[in-house]
Amino acid sequence: MMDLLGTLAGGLWYLLFFVIALSVIVAVHEYGHYIVGRWCGIRAEVFSIGFGPVLLSRRDRRGTQWQVAAIPFGGYVRFLGDADAASSHADRSRALSPEARRQTMEGAPLWARAATVIAGPAANFVLAFVVLLALLLVSGVTTDRPTVSRLVPLPVAQTLQAGDVILAMDGQPTPDGAAFAAAVAKLPDAPRVRFTVLRAGQEVTLEAPHPQPALIASVQPKSAAVAAGLREGDVILRADGRDITTFADLQDVVFGSNGAPVALTVWRDGRTFDLSLTPRPRDIPDEESGGFENRWMIGVASGLAFDLATRAPTLAEAVTLPAAQIRDMVAMTVSGIYHMVIGRISTCSMSGVIGIAETMGDAARAGTFSFLSMLAILSLGIGILNLLPVPVLDGGHLAFFAYEAVAGKPPPESVLRFLMALGLAILIALMAFTLMQDVTCV
Repeated sequence: MMDLLGTLAGGLWYLLFFVIALSVIVAVHEYGHYIVGRWCGIRAEVFSIGFGPVLLSRRDRRGTQWQVAAIPFGGYVRFLGDADAASSHADRSRALSPEARRQTMEGAPLWARAATVIAGPAANFVLAFVVLLALLLVSGVTTDRPTVSRLVPLPVAQTLQAGDVILAMDGQPTPDGAAFAAAVAKLPDAPRVRFTVLRAGQEVTLEAPHPQPALIASVQPKSAAVAAGLREGDVILRADGRDITTFADLQDVVFGSNGAPVALTVWRDGRTFDLSLTPRPRDIPDEESGGFENRWMIGVASGLAFDLATRAPTLAEAVTLPAAQIRDMVAMTVSGIYHMVIGRISTCSMSGVIGIAETMGDAARAGTFSFLSMLAILSLGIGILNLLPVPVLDGGHLAFFAYEAVAGKPPPESVLRFLMALGLAILIALMAFTLMQDVTCV
């Protein structure tokens, strides 16, 4: 009975944060359509969050009904003259006066229709940028000189102190963040490292724990680590009977497991316990080839033995850093879709409704930062998906507009109806396929 209640509670947790994330993303997407349409002279009759019976509503001075409906899995804007939420057109728009017909999607100029349609995906990109910018402003950027701001709890004694400026590690100078990262990557897998630090104005040489122990800085949603109960701040002491000194040691064991269960000894808040987990195959980007490689992974990211001091980003950094993150995410998403289509990576990399709900629920458990990061990623994904040239999606409408721009007239109504039905069938088939992947893939 308790197991059943726990499963139900977990399911409700996943559902709650999935609905929160989806509602925010859909609201922003549809608001992009609405506000640009309004600027272009197209009148919205209904702005709805959710489908089905209306729970709350009000009509503004422009005549738009803003509403919340009972089924919270999506939303829509219905413009004047639209026959339905998918913005298909009805004959009633043709019966309007020329002035009123100009306020419909069908009667608006091509540029206005195109701008209104592309505004939805663009709003998703803007949402991702704003979220990433907010996270950057909260976390800051590492100071130019690597400086210890806080020591992370470890099962070994720390000899560094808050305020130490790290000048070198094992003789490798660390004048800035890039040099520090390069020096960490070159350090041997030894339990202790020789540091040279500037402390209270004096240069001090000392030994301290390796800066990159097997410390878990974050746990990826929907991973083996989540299923096993690993948490941020855990330190792995042993893996499959092997003493683990650095995160690289843990990677060696996991990568070499070939999918067999791995026994771990974990330190958490001063106590030690054992658990076992089974690594899962994951397709990850390969920087050298530009493609993907399949590896056994447990879904954890490494952390340093200390936090580095941060500062507020400059105006240039506040613009360029989130933009670079978005560029990289888009490139990886497009590359992933391409390699999936040509069969280079598994379709298990795709997630449907269940997988996305699990991801958002796990991210929420990991904290606000993790949840918002996943929200940005999901918003980008929905923006990219909507740009695909599939009828029913925004990209399909843009393809119709491109045809109209070249041919001088829209596609025939019969062709539009057929293509919209085909697009809807493709979308339903894709949703069913991803749902099957959620059920069958680990």
